[in-house]
Amino acid sequence: MKIEIFGKGCPKCQKTEENARKAVQESGIDAEVVHIYDEVEMLKRGIIDNPALVIDGELKIGGRVPEIEEIKKLLTES
Repeated sequence: MKIEIFGKGCPKCQKTEENARKAVQESGIDAEVVHIYDEVEMLKRGIIDNPALVIDGELKIGGRVPEIEEIKKLLTES
């Protein structure tokens, strides 16, 4: 499983990455977490709201910081 965090590195983007890493750890799921800072890549992928959480290529959350429990739920659904 691949989890991508899209954002320029603002505190909300950093918190989203932190929450995603904690959710993966607490779930025991084998997943790679990657933070993508490149604005061009964001636009190519149609992401306009930061931060954004993408799981296996599918945009799950955009424009807000998801809670750890919410991310864990998304991980088990994917």
